[in-house]
Amino acid sequence: MASDATGGGAFDVVAWSGRVRALAAERDAVILAHNYQVPEIQDVAHHVGDSLALSRIAASAPQSTIVFCGVHFMAETAKILSPDKTVIIPDERAGCSLADTITADQLRAWKAEHPGAVVVSYVNTTAAVKAETDICCTSSNAVEVVRSIPADTEILFCPDQFLGAHVQRVTGRRNMHIWMGECHVHAGINGQDLKAMVAAEPDAELFVHPECGCATSAMYLASEGIVPRERTRILSTGGMLDAARTTTAVKVLVATETGMLHQLRRANTRTIFEPVNRAAVCKYMKMITPERLENALRTGNDVVDVPRDIADRARTSVERMIAIGTPSPVGE
Repeated sequence: MASDATGGGAFDVVAWSGRVRALAAERDAVILAHNYQVPEIQDVAHHVGDSLALSRIAASAPQSTIVFCGVHFMAETAKILSPDKTVIIPDERAGCSLADTITADQLRAWKAEHPGAVVVSYVNTTAAVKAETDICCTSSNAVEVVRSIPADTEILFCPDQFLGAHVQRVTGRRNMHIWMGECHVHAGINGQDLKAMVAAEPDAELFVHPECGCATSAMYLASEGIVPRERTRILSTGGMLDAARTTTAVKVLVATETGMLHQLRRANTRTIFEPVNRAAVCKYMKMITPERLENALRTGNDVVDVPRDIADRARTSVERMIAIGTPSPVGE
């Protein structure tokens, strides 16, 4: 028995999982879950991963229906890649504060100020923004995407300022303009939190997502020798999972949304994984509850559609992202 994420008391996880998998089979559906979903949904999903991994799976899945347990832009991306498939999100209200920081109109105006620039958009954007984008990226391949663009070509990077600053720092790219957007959850993991945790746990490793407000602080602390550089790692969620499997650290401090801890702890039971900020919880990710997933499979709601003209324009930028191989975890 486990606590029901819907607030309805205890429920039988085993029975629920059996019902969900049976309903998925009946609907010819594949269940995809992001690393930030609640543990029950991660455990029942056919595939769990970061945005890049799930984008690849969505593009190649043989099932006729994709049930995307994540936020709305992720389900939109699945629909862009698989226009003839039915894409369902268990709660269409599950948005993204980062995606909301830039609109297609704002991006068009920015492009007009920099004619000839290549637009690199983080996958955490709406379909309409992707349609105005040359190439998308995720946190796991953003560095490689930027490096693939000729050095003398201007780049407009949106919408995450912290990921953009990290990429600019790693690549040394000077002709890169960065949109000042942020994820409210990652921005809330700040340098003060990180410094306090490092002081309390001087022997721990650090896994820091490049979207975090503390990413710059982490690199500064490493450069100043306050924390050993070899134990400070700027990683995508997929990179964190890879690193978790091989680390020999007794404890790892994790700076990202707390849902990631479930996968890290499953990957390595010998190491203690603790959040830098326990309040780093995305309310939108947590809107996808066990009850809503089961209901979506029973009713076929909520269906995600992308207008064909927008989808056709956005598909090129997403396919270019997928074509660029996942590098070693960023920052290493």
